[in-house]
Amino acid sequence: MEIDLICNKKFKYMTIFVTGGSGFIGSNFIRMVLQGSDERVVNIDKLTYAGNSDNLSDVAHLSNYTFIHADIGDSELLDKLLLKHRPQSVINFAAESHVDRSIVSPEEFISTNVVGLFRLLHASKDYWSKLPSSEQDVFRFLQVSTDEVYGSLGPNDPEFSEMNRFEPNSPYSASKASADHLVRAYHHTYGFPTLTTNCSNNYGPFQFPEKLIPLMILNAIEGKRLPIYGDGQQVRDWLYVVDHCDAIQCVLKGGVPGETYNIGGQSEMTNLDVVSKVCQVLGELVPRNDGGSYEDLIEYVTDRPGHDRRYAVDISKITRELRWVPKQSFNSGIKETVQWYLSNPGWTDRVRSGAYRDWVARQYG
Repeated sequence: MEIDLICNKKFKYMTIFVTGGSGFIGSNFIRMVLQGSDERVVNIDKLTYAGNSDNLSDVAHLSNYTFIHADIGDSELLDKLLLKHRPQSVINFAAESHVDRSIVSPEEFISTNVVGLFRLLHASKDYWSKLPSSEQDVFRFLQVSTDEVYGSLGPNDPEFSEMNRFEPNSPYSASKASADHLVRAYHHTYGFPTLTTNCSNNYGPFQFPEKLIPLMILNAIEGKRLPIYGDGQQVRDWLYVVDHCDAIQCVLKGGVPGETYNIGGQSEMTNLDVVSKVCQVLGELVPRNDGGSYEDLIEYVTDRPGHDRRYAVDISKITRELRWVPKQSFNSGIKETVQWYLSNPGWTDRVRSGAYRDWVARQYG
């Protein structure tokens, strides 16, 4: 079968065990899987600050969706849940993921991203090892990771490929690199059929509003300042979250066990250019009452410690082997994103708790 057909194939009655599925990327992935599909999804989420049951309220009623409030660090419970639901795949989205928080509280990142991943990985390996050989052959464990494990690029360096060595520069990226090494080791040591994806910066609906793009959108429409670290010339490759989820499905269904696949949006931009684009779109959709520009609200703040200068990933492997490319340009994706936040004020009001407001005030002064 052609690889592109494999990537689009629906596996009837397949059960996918998703961890961290109530967060930003995980909830978008679950929604994509459930739309027009017979696949069953079991969502395991601890519901920490960025995990929100509201993210999946529109699919919570579906008979092929199950939510379980649990911690991936609970090995005994994981063993029971795997035996009960008998998944054909496990996809790990569960992670503490904000670099700024990792600088303030690194231990939480080690606990979830390393220890939690280890317990999930080990429980999944033990479950897989007891399956009949025919079921072992189709089983997959997919670790969703980040391009930040590779470190930082110079302005003229080629994009990161899957062959780049790991050089993480923050507690967050170090925790994800550690997890990725464990996943690789379990494949090579036990023959466990693992897959790893390393993605660039995601944006889109349901992103927790401490991240750059939703923070800028919400601050701008409320007339608050738009804080930009340092000189704003940090470069990131921006990936629309729905494209990312599409790529994950492609890797899950067509990827080679033991392999790693970079996923990027082919949209390198400086942080300042991203914020300026957000301001431009807002100006078109909801012009300021005073006739001014949203860009007038931009304010430069002290850069964070160890801030990587540039990330970008080479997606030639996933394009060549699985025929995947992103569908959204940054211009089209950011318009959809801004419109989503403007159309969903209730969601943003609910997730922006007092604890969130205190954290933003402490972080940006």
